[in-house]
Amino acid sequence: MIRRIGPWLGVAAAILICAAATLPERHASTTSLAELKELYRRPEGIPFPPENPWTDAKETLGRMLFFDPILSGGHNVSCSSCHNPSLSWADGLKLANGTGQMQLHSPTIIDVAWVPTLGWDGKFKTLESVAFGPLLNPLNMNNTEGEIISRLRTVPGYVAAFAQAFPGEKQGEVVTRPHIEQAIATFERTILATPAPFDRWIEGDENAIGAAAKRGFVLFNGKADCANCHEGPSFSDFSFHDIGLAEEDDIGRGRLFPTSVKLRHAFKVPTLRDVARRAPYMHDGSMPTLEAVVEEYNTGGIDRASRSELIRPLGLTEAEKRDLIAFLNTLTGDQVPFQLPVLPR
Repeated sequence: MIRRIGPWLGVAAAILICAAATLPERHASTTSLAELKELYRRPEGIPFPPENPWTDAKETLGRMLFFDPILSGGHNVSCSSCHNPSLSWADGLKLANGTGQMQLHSPTIIDVAWVPTLGWDGKFKTLESVAFGPLLNPLNMNNTEGEIISRLRTVPGYVAAFAQAFPGEKQGEVVTRPHIEQAIATFERTILATPAPFDRWIEGDENAIGAAAKRGFVLFNGKADCANCHEGPSFSDFSFHDIGLAEEDDIGRGRLFPTSVKLRHAFKVPTLRDVARRAPYMHDGSMPTLEAVVEEYNTGGIDRASRSELIRPLGLTEAEKRDLIAFLNTLTGDQVPFQLPVLPR
């Protein structure tokens, strides 16, 4: 099922560069300008899985659940504690903090509808399967499945909302774990990147970004090799790589594939949407600024067998680093007021 979304997303297509001659050589030689434009075209609708199609009632229920601390053991933490809309759907902390401090940085959930596997290590196969991970984690929301369902079943407003979202179910049985998962995932799929200066530029407004950012875009797709992984409308291919940063037992996806050399220390390629507003960076929150991130990639990180073949010293000049950061800053969207739901009690 595809739910159509705002018209700007269907228009944000053309990547306009002053002249085709300024394109990186690998793009100029292998990709026409028209084809390059298509690489960054925003989709016209949100994909919803057939087993969990979108409905307004389900999205409304998921929105309430997402912001409600009733789901946490101590009634004091909600999904929005780590994924705050005012902080680009992240939390601005080095490491996620629920009922205790966790060992990973909270990722944004902007454009999560297009992410095929979830989590820094990809341990969640579907968005629906994510919800109860943090709900049951003692360091996150520290609750139990039975307690969550019991609490929700005692709130008449929630019982009615579940019945509306999942019609045909017996009223006493409509509040279930699968329905909680489906509702939260439905709402999360509606969380999208807002229009950014970059989008206005590719729509045809040459004044939307400056000359330095335009040079940075060329670097992004060429010498800096960023587009090898940070590609497409969300600026991520959602693959997993060791970028030469993690050390010792911080093995990421290697924990799921212990015999794989290349997946040791490998973590998810994050979206770059709203990147200027989402410091600190990396899976462990170890990079405080975009300047630090660019310098890390410029050095190539730790040279080892697991390091991705895409990672190498880049040899960027100081001017090129500034241009690249100027481009990255254009990916941060307009801040749009978000209406918090009224929670049933």
